[in-house]
Parts: sequence; structure tokens; C-alpha cells
Amino acid sequence: MTELPPQEAVRKRIAAVWHMESGKLVARLARMLRDVGRAEELAQDALVAALEDWPRSGVPENPAAWLMTTAKHRAVDELRRRRLHERKAAMLSCDVEPAGEGDDAERAVDEDIGDDLLRLMFVACHPVLSVDARVALTLRLLGGLGTPEIARAFLASEATIQQRIVRAKRTLAEARVPFELPRDDDRRARLSSVLEVVYLVFNEGYAATSGERWLKPELCDEALRLGRILAALAAQESEVHGLVALMEIQSSRHRARLGASGEPVLLLDQDRALWDPLLISRGLAALARAESLAAPLGPYALQAAIAACHARARTAAETDWTRIVALYDALAEIAPSPIVALNRAVAVAMAYGAAAALLIVDGLRSEAKLQNYHLLPSVRGDLLLKLGRQDEARAEFERAAQLTQNARERALLSRRAAECAPAGGRIN
Repeated sequence: MTELPPQEAVRKRIAAVWHMESGKLVARLARMLRDVGRAEELAQDALVAALEDWPRSGVPENPAAWLMTTAKHRAVDELRRRRLHERKAAMLSCDVEPAGEGDDAERAVDEDIGDDLLRLMFVACHPVLSVDARVALTLRLLGGLGTPEIARAFLASEATIQQRIVRAKRTLAEARVPFELPRDDDRRARLSSVLEVVYLVFNEGYAATSGERWLKPELCDEALRLGRILAALAAQESEVHGLVALMEIQSSRHRARLGASGEPVLLLDQDRALWDPLLISRGLAALARAESLAAPLGPYALQAAIAACHARARTAAETDWTRIVALYDALAEIAPSPIVALNRAVAVAMAYGAAAALLIVDGLRSEAKLQNYHLLPSVRGDLLLKLGRQDEARAEFERAAQLTQNARERALLSRRAAECAPAGGRIN
């Protein structure tokens, strides 16, 4: 392996430390300053200082502590400037000197960083923001990703991503969103928003909606990292562990989900020897934790239980499809949606036959949310093939290929349309 030049090696080390520590920096500074936008600016200042100093003086023994100390010094300086400005304003208006909020903030810097990270997650995923803004801001503040990286991951222009982030910060400031942990019912609703954002990031990595790649492991890894942090900070929340379990188990399939040329390999065709046993065991442990904390299970834990049925089956033929159908029934009770119904139809086909599943799928064809959803004709094509109706199946696969925006998936569906031979059920 070629050794990197010294300065390049230092820059690579800085990038790795920044990725792991930037969220903590922003979270700590945001609590001190009560301003997420300014907190990120000061954290970036600390990064610039490292880029200037470390190539000359070497990487410090504790680089994370160096960054935190540098950032905190800048924040304390800013608080002192604020207090000086407030004193002058008070003198001019003949008011009493303002209460020492800066003193409290300075004393608070040594408190547990965990609560700060949790506060930052709740702020970045606040419902006052659009979903796209929440995703971009979370990846920026908690993932340490730059605008170019986020833009590449979601196939958007850098200008678009930058505008989302700027507008999100402005919206948070205008709405006076407090940097604090929500309480009681509001906490549960806000936690749901955080989980939604993390899972959206994961899903875009697991099956990209557009572009040339079907799998983006870097997004899955980032979502899983955020999920694990959240599980440590909100250890008594069943759905947090349910989401982590779901992502761990699905991530275990990564090596098996792509062929030699990067083409998608569907679930029943995958070499299960390539599934990662460590991720599966971690996922099953997280699911057990979720089950110990809540009954009945929430939507993420139920989806994790479905994924666990696949993970526990040594071969595709050993999959407990009857249990999967029952789990989808439970999921449809608490989180009904046309997509859940479509996924349930796939399980029904495997457990009870294609004819029964086709009745369900045909009943979903009028659903507005599925009109341009490529997996509806894809699933219907599978079922028609099982029933020996090749011509109809070909038309469905062709329609699915037209609807998908992902090049790899389009190639797969076009190939299936061309072959249009009887095949077993397909799930990705």
C-alpha cells in the first residue's frame, strides 16, 4: 500500500476526526451560544485552525480535545463580547446590568455532551423544517458532511443544498426554536421526526431513488452511525432500538446485493454466505432490546422483526413467510399505507400463492400514492409470471422500467421484461 505524503496523511486524519467529532462540537457550542448557525460557524473556524496548525506542528495526542478546546475558546470570546455589548446597552438605557447568561453558558461547557447531541438532533429535525431541509441540516451538523458531499449523495446541485441549509438555519432562528430537550408528548412527536430523517438517509443509501448507483453504502453507514448514537442517548425508547435493528440487519446484506458489475441482486437470489453475521447479531440484539421496552411494537421494530425473519433463515426456502404476513398485518394496523399493503402482498404470494396476492395488488392500482411507484408494476409483473401470464408480465416490467429513475434498477427491470420467463418471487 502506497504511503501518503506527510501533509496529505495529516489532512486525511483531520477529515476523519472532523467526521466523528463535528456533531459534538456544534452541539456543545449551540448550547453555549443558543444559536445553531453561529455554532456551526465557530466549529468550522476550529476546523480551519486545525488545517493550518496540524500540518506544521503535528496531530495532537488528543485531536478531538484540541478541536473542542479551540472551539470553546472562540465561543467564550463571543459570549464575552455579547456581555460587553449588553452592558454598554444597559448603561445607555440606564437599565440594570443583564443577568449573566454568559456565565451560566461558560459553566455549562463541562456538562455531559450526550444531552447536547440529543438536543442538536431534535433541533436539526424540528418539524418546522421541510423534510429535505431536515435531512440536509442533519447531515451537515451531525454528520460533518460538506455541501458538495451532500449534493453528490442526493444528486442535487451544491447551490440547492446550500440554499436548503441556509433557509433551515434562518427558519429555526425566526421560529425561535429553543436548544433544549422537548418534554412528554412533544418529545415523542419530535423523536418520530428524528427517526424519520435517519431512516430517509438510510433508505436513499440502501436503494437509491435515482442516478447510476443502486447502493450508496456511505449514506447507510452515516444513518447507522446516527442511529447508534441516538440509541445510546435515548436508551429507553423502543422505536430507536427498532430502527437501529432494522438498519443493522438490512446493512448486513450489502455485499450480496450487488453483482460483479454493480447490478442489483434481489433478496431471494442473494448468496447468504455474504451476509455479515456481526451486523445480523447486532441487529437481533437491538430488536430484543426494543421488544423488552414496548408491547406492542412500533413501526420500526415491526419492520425489524420482518427483516429478522429473513436474517434467521439459512436459505430463502426456509423463510417463515406466514410469520412475515402476520407482522405486516400488525404493521398495517398501526401504520397503514399503500406501500405496506404492497409489501404485504409479496409476503402473501410466498405464503399463500400468487393468485391471492394478485387480488391484493389489483386492489391497490387505484391508490393515488402508487400511480408513479415503479414497484407496483414490478410486483404485479412477478405475480403474473408465477401465474403463467407472460405477455401481461412483460408489459408490467416495461412500465416499471419507465417509472424508475435509477439506472441500475431500470436495466434490471428491462432485462426481466425481455426474458419474461417464469420465476420465483422477487424481493430486494
